[in-house]
Amino acid sequence: MIPRYTRAPMASIWEPDNKFRIMLEIETLAAEAMEEMGTIPQGVSKALRDRGNFNADRIDEIERETKHDVIAFLTNVAEYVGEEARFMHQGMTSSDVLDTCFAVQLTQAADILIEDIDALLVALERRTREHALTPCVGRSHGIHAEPTTFGLKLAGFHAQFQRARKRMVNAREEIATCAISGPVGTFATVDPRVEAYVAEKLGLAVEPVSTQVIARDRHAAFFAAMAVVASSIEHLATEIRHLQRTELREAEEEFTKGQKGSSAMPHKRNPILTENLTGLARLVRSAVVPALENVALWHERDISHSSVERNIGPDATTGLDFALARLTSVVDGLVIYPDAMMANLDRLGGLVFSQRVLLALTQAGVSREDGYRLVQNNAMATWNEGGKFLDRLKADEEVTAKLSDAEIEEIFDYGFYTKHAEAVIERVLTG
Repeated sequence: MIPRYTRAPMASIWEPDNKFRIMLEIETLAAEAMEEMGTIPQGVSKALRDRGNFNADRIDEIERETKHDVIAFLTNVAEYVGEEARFMHQGMTSSDVLDTCFAVQLTQAADILIEDIDALLVALERRTREHALTPCVGRSHGIHAEPTTFGLKLAGFHAQFQRARKRMVNAREEIATCAISGPVGTFATVDPRVEAYVAEKLGLAVEPVSTQVIARDRHAAFFAAMAVVASSIEHLATEIRHLQRTELREAEEEFTKGQKGSSAMPHKRNPILTENLTGLARLVRSAVVPALENVALWHERDISHSSVERNIGPDATTGLDFALARLTSVVDGLVIYPDAMMANLDRLGGLVFSQRVLLALTQAGVSREDGYRLVQNNAMATWNEGGKFLDRLKADEEVTAKLSDAEIEEIFDYGFYTKHAEAVIERVLTG
């Protein structure tokens, strides 16, 4: 991911130094286990602890000759460790180190992403409670439907990101897997106790059957979980973009002092942050198909997945981390316009109350078909010619034959639609 969309903590996970540090720790832990079992002499793990080191540039230099990244790493570490390095990596294969290392990196990334979601949930909760009873129009198909509250709208997104958190927790658990089973995963040259020891020390689970590599369905599930989170980000970002449209102006991104919206038109206040989030969501989702295609490796292993993961691992996690942080900032600073929300509610002259009129007529003895006809006739006249829906209903003799003026007027009450808002919001926020 380019620096523009990168935050330092996530970026550090994918730096070569972090990768090689994890790989060195895996080799050291494996040496500790092998010493306990007598597979290698005592002192190897201490030598790795005391003198084990690496230089990323030197590893690259060696790899240019060997054409093998793990051999280049082991060769460089041996240059620091000395004689004891000959017992390093005993019976292990490259995937033991690389797959376990990748698992550690993805769990580190997941921890950051879960923290990001937690921060977003805090921001959403604050704004949800703040606008629990702020009336606004609900829309279906982009068309005015019935009144709701802005707090209820945000509560729906809070619930969605609660689920996003659960998905990332589950994805972390599934990917946190260690495999140190030797060539083709038979443990013929490395005792299973080594794998168990390393897994415990790294906080990972043991891969039941690794076949030399960890099965890539785990990784596919991880990237798919991130993609769903990204889609939830886009969902909220798109809602904000719609609400910021000039014709609505119900909510908008914070426009900070000194900010400029257009190089040509000084009046512009564009939803650039949420548009950016829409684009980042596309990038994160783009990792899913390659991750799914990585599942079908040849026999016990191949490396067709390697080039894919070297790209999508850093890019998808870094992009999602940035997007979650940006969305949290947008929600925190979101400017809400309750007066505009109310003006839009009234824009169609009270048509948002049409269902209540229909229900009142049916309760007054009118068939649903006749009631629908009466309400729709008056509604369409209001839609096409303007005026107040309430006035047309009161002037319709078929309607007033069943409902008094007072009964009709009582229907046009926004409070009817907000009476359960706080209970629903509390159910979401405390559920």
